[in-house]
Amino acid sequence: MKKLIKILLAVVLIFVVVMGGSMIYLTMGLDEGKNVVINGIDLTNVEDGTYTGSYEGGRWTNTLQVTVKNHRITGIKVVKDVAFSKPELSEDLFRRVVDAQTTKVDVVSQATVTSKAYLKAIEAAIK
Repeated sequence: MKKLIKILLAVVLIFVVVMGGSMIYLTMGLDEGKNVVINGIDLTNVEDGTYTGSYEGGRWTNTLQVTVKNHRITGIKVVKDVAFSKPELSEDLFRRVVDAQTTKVDVVSQATVTSKAYLKAIEAAIK
């Protein structure tokens, strides 16, 4: 009987440690990401080419390639995606950036931190 209690306590302890670690990982960088300021970009002096930019912020860390032609963003490609990515989210956000030619666009609803992480990577690529 005592052995069963020890086993159960060990299982509960392992569960608590795993859940605690998961929560730390899932929220690491969340506060910082919520407060990220999107500055916008100036394409007037950007030459044609493909530029790589990254944002580091916990599970929102990502790397993007931004293609510029004739001082216009013509494409954005994900090199390293955020954890738990949703392709439809990035496609929608990237379309907004290409249409507006700026990172000063509305973030995707229910994905504020993810959107800001992508936008900061775009800014980093252009700068």
